[in-house]
Amino acid sequence: MVGEIEAAGELATGALIGRAVEPSTGEGHGGGHMCLNCGTALIGPHCHRCGQSGHVHRSLGAIGHEILHGVAHFEGKLWRTLPLLAWRPGELTRRYVEGERARFVSPMALFLFSIFAMFAVFSWAGLSAPSDIKVGGPAKQLELARQGMAEERAELIEKRDKRAVGDPKRRQAEEKLAELDRAIADLPTMKKVGATNEGFQATTRLSGWAPLDHGIEKWNKNPSLMLYKLQSSIYKFSWLLIPLSLPFMWLLFAWRREYHLYDHTVFVTYSIGFMSLLMIALTLASSVGVTSGTIALASMGIPFIHITRQLKQAYALRWLSAIVRAIFLSFFILIVLLIFLLLLLALGMTG
Repeated sequence: MVGEIEAAGELATGALIGRAVEPSTGEGHGGGHMCLNCGTALIGPHCHRCGQSGHVHRSLGAIGHEILHGVAHFEGKLWRTLPLLAWRPGELTRRYVEGERARFVSPMALFLFSIFAMFAVFSWAGLSAPSDIKVGGPAKQLELARQGMAEERAELIEKRDKRAVGDPKRRQAEEKLAELDRAIADLPTMKKVGATNEGFQATTRLSGWAPLDHGIEKWNKNPSLMLYKLQSSIYKFSWLLIPLSLPFMWLLFAWRREYHLYDHTVFVTYSIGFMSLLMIALTLASSVGVTSGTIALASMGIPFIHITRQLKQAYALRWLSAIVRAIFLSFFILIVLLIFLLLLLALGMTG
């Protein structure tokens, strides 16, 4: 029940935040005679000088009206945007870039709404970081590491003794043995501060960089908490995917001077919005019993088809050119996701 309440709250928040950044062009109310903000004579539903609406509410009930009005207009645009986003994403991208914006949800508003909605559905479906990861104490972990190294050392000694003196393979075994001995010597030292296993405290010497070593210790002590923080970071810093993707989009069209970074930004933002909505659909499909094989096939095939269509339509490409670029872009996406996760891990471990 708590998860469902949280999911509903996040979904409503996403709609309101999406609406907050959504331009209200073409959505005027009836106006008055003078703008109450700057005093300019009104010639339409909005002031042509400062942009304020000519119709201003001054009652407590108007707060709820404004919320419902804003969300309703956002949803109205959403239902005009989603069909194009699903089947003709490149056309939606091109029409928005070229100035047709009042009819559609803006890329950033759709991005915010879809991210909030995705995590709301994840919360409802119970998809979250595990909270019961069990790990041994530092002494136990260190003992397991020592045992593994001891077994590897015994194997190296056996291999070395089977070779005659001067044999290149014997020399290789001796070099590996010396390297392993150095690694054993560099293992964390242990200080006994109590009688139990947890009473041993490790002095970590992994990288020599105190913030990183401290982060590794935090992961070892409470991996469940660190996974929860990582999940929260994905939620909060998902916008980083947009700037991280732009250099790779530029590489795909570096010689096409008619396309600019703004075009690529709209492309990437709409694309991420669609992928988030696709994750929602797949999660809901899984919850109603769709087989895992079907979910896996859809999760691999639909994104590639969508990216191909969006590239073809947005950049006026031939099918072959769009498919080739989609293949490269798929690899770029994996790189972007890896960089994104590494940044979040660095933030979590050093923060």
